[in-house]
Amino acid sequence: MDTTHEVFNQPAPLVDYNLFDTNRPLRDALKFNAPALQTTQLHELGATLGSDGMQAHARLANIHTPELHTHDRFGRRIDEVEFHPSYHALMSAAVGAGLHGTPWTGTSASPHVLRAAGFMLFTELEPSILCPISMTYAVTPALRGNAAAHADWGPKLGSLWYDPALKPFSDKPGVTMGMGMTEKQGGSDVRANTTQAVREGSSDAWGERYAITGHKWFFSAPMCDAFLVLAQAPAGLSCFFLPRVLPDGSRNAIRIQRLKDKLGNKANASSEVEFHGATAWLVGEEGRGIPQILEMGTMTRLDCALGTSGLMRQALSIALNHATQRMAFGKPLIDQPLMKNVLADLALESEAATALAIRLAKAFDNQSDEHERLMARLLTPVAKFWICKRGSHFAQEAMECLGGNGYVEEGGEGIMARIYREMPLNSIWEGAGNIMALDLLRGLRKGDAVAALEKELAPARGQHAALDRLADALPARIEAMASEAEARRLAQDVALAVQAALLVQTAPSAVAGAFCASRLGGDWGNAFGTLGAGTDFDSIVQRAQPR
Repeated sequence: MDTTHEVFNQPAPLVDYNLFDTNRPLRDALKFNAPALQTTQLHELGATLGSDGMQAHARLANIHTPELHTHDRFGRRIDEVEFHPSYHALMSAAVGAGLHGTPWTGTSASPHVLRAAGFMLFTELEPSILCPISMTYAVTPALRGNAAAHADWGPKLGSLWYDPALKPFSDKPGVTMGMGMTEKQGGSDVRANTTQAVREGSSDAWGERYAITGHKWFFSAPMCDAFLVLAQAPAGLSCFFLPRVLPDGSRNAIRIQRLKDKLGNKANASSEVEFHGATAWLVGEEGRGIPQILEMGTMTRLDCALGTSGLMRQALSIALNHATQRMAFGKPLIDQPLMKNVLADLALESEAATALAIRLAKAFDNQSDEHERLMARLLTPVAKFWICKRGSHFAQEAMECLGGNGYVEEGGEGIMARIYREMPLNSIWEGAGNIMALDLLRGLRKGDAVAALEKELAPARGQHAALDRLADALPARIEAMASEAEARRLAQDVALAVQAALLVQTAPSAVAGAFCASRLGGDWGNAFGTLGAGTDFDSIVQRAQPR
């Protein structure tokens, strides 16, 4: 029999490697922001997440998507979502690694930075199951507005045990929580919400009970054990604690209408729901629902920046793995000058995103410090805006490094395609770009923002002329551009200035110099792969290698 072809010059997949040990930019960011942090846990997590077995779970959870069962076979309403076993394996791994509520209950040094690094590593493996993990992490500051509910639920929100069963929280070793804000008529304009909360006229251990009637247009992870939701109460839009199963064991009146058919984020169940007189308890004050639930939103916005940074790192690692092995025109792709330029440029973007995201996590570890509180307020919308906005462009360029192979799904084995579909979501979730830019303007009115940014940039002064010029100009830019029309440009400028300042303090001179020269100095085009000819491409690419 004649052989029509043989398979050769196809790179081996990137598998069975340690995601943490090979990520030098992340390790250096941790040394800078949390020098006393013990990283043994991250080393172990990195080995687990890079394994062939965990990659198989990620694939299976995405191709066997959640299924909604509104009724059982006898016609009883159950409103349950069924997941593939790999989804539960991933959830168990994420909870066991403490990526949910442990920073609020643990005793480790720099708990938010530790958790942020683990969250980034897990995102490289599978991002969509992290939706309920992120919301469970973020809920604690807001839930404290109901001290009794927080006292009962808080310890279980930080438990390392994952229990997917639908039963009373008192019968579970650990719980997860979600949120419901968005309605179909309002989107980001939650003041347009129509869901109503009516006092039931009786109180119990969690305070006065309300009956919630209405809908939510986006209600992610509907199998969580409880949710914070917004509804109109007599005094205005208010925040409520709404459990899935009531303390007496009966199911709350939450009706799952359908699951969203999304571009990506396939393993996560996003739903539309209706509340038919569902029982809930007030969190905080009536009429103060938006600031109350935004305490949760602040933390999930941090996770959007962390998640996109993790996706960038994984896309870059796959591109480097491919280019190192693939031969083209007589030599490895990675040795082709144009490809090396593209890979180096992607590496700069990935490291800058990591540096900014971990710096933001540090701010949440030091909220007793006035400077850190102000930096958290400023950098949360800035990092969420800029890192997430860069993600989709980054993923497209990384995919192009693989050519047609990068565009192929192949039963979930096309990880680059999964990343590409996932990237736009973090930019939309928890407030799209315009909302973040407007939130930056609000943050600039909190304390002396100019002085805080000057203090943040001061240690990097004198290291690169382009950074010095931007730092000098930034106060005037803040004054001149603190308007809605220019808010996006201002968010970009602040992000680039802080990223550059961090890189000159944490990264090798080849990385920091190329970033400043390109992003700040004008020596950069509108596409990746347009770094100047004098760039030390080899040093930048070698630092980013995943092996």
